Amino acid sequence: MTRLKNGKLRRKDGVWDPLKRSSADKQQADVIPKTPQSDSPSYRLAYADMDFLCREELRPVRLQLELLKTEMALTERGIKSTVVMFGGARIPEPGGEAWAARNETQKRNLEQSSVYYEEARKFARLCTDYGAKSDHLEYVVVTGGGPGVMEAGNRGAADVGGPSIGLNIVLPHEQAPNPYVTPELSFNFHYFAIRKMHFLMRAKAVVIFPGGFGTLDELFETLTLIQTKRMAPIPLILFGEKFWRSVVNFEFLVDFGTIAPEDMELLHFAETADDAWNIVSAYYEH
Repeated sequence: MTRLKNGKLRRKDGVWDPLKRSSADKQQADVIPKTPQSDSPSYRLAYADMDFLCREELRPVRLQLELLKTEMALTERGIKSTVVMFGGARIPEPGGEAWAARNETQKRNLEQSSVYYEEARKFARLCTDYGAKSDHLEYVVVTGGGPGVMEAGNRGAADVGGPSIGLNIVLPHEQAPNPYVTPELSFNFHYFAIRKMHFLMRAKAVVIFPGGFGTLDELFETLTLIQTKRMAPIPLILFGEKFWRSVVNFEFLVDFGTIAPEDMELLHFAETADDAWNIVSAYYEH
């Protein structure tokens, strides 16, 4: 809020607002004299009382706050569209250690999969280079903010001087923000459901690299939303056709009748960053 020379108070968006700021009252409440009454939890301002906000009954409010915080930040930044990159947190960069391997077979497979790290990084560069035409308001790379393929996506955007988004979530492992996420676009979530919404709310394409349960979850979540027409069709690209056809027998689902033959048209396969970008470009006629 700013005060003009004539004393009028206006918000940042120019709207007249004579009411005192909540942040000012919070600061004032922090310095009041300490007494048994003011030290009581009941005396805390409701919006500054973390114990109160974390109560079970406040879950609807917390869900709303998680939706609002990220949405407001992206809106204020002017971001109009994103390209979502999903993939395994355990995939190392070329020459890197397969830190998640539990045996020699996993070590060999994860080290071989480092090619996906490099292709993810290249693809993010392509998206970000194109997004530069809109001053990086379009085709902004968004990842889960963690290591592996997520790191590769944010790193590729940083390689060419562009911003990228990281949507982290509190987990017991793997989810510290990687150093390539744009700091002011680095978010943290408690609720998977709200995080999923933010992945797709601005998505112009979803690109999915080999991964585990979380990656599979995001794949089928996105497929279901498109199949049921809860969201507009967008390019949904699977990197590594051999991997995906080994993990999911899509044709069996068609033959069995649990999906329609035309549902296979929702999927695209790619092996390289150029393959994936050509699919996106052709879809939007760039």
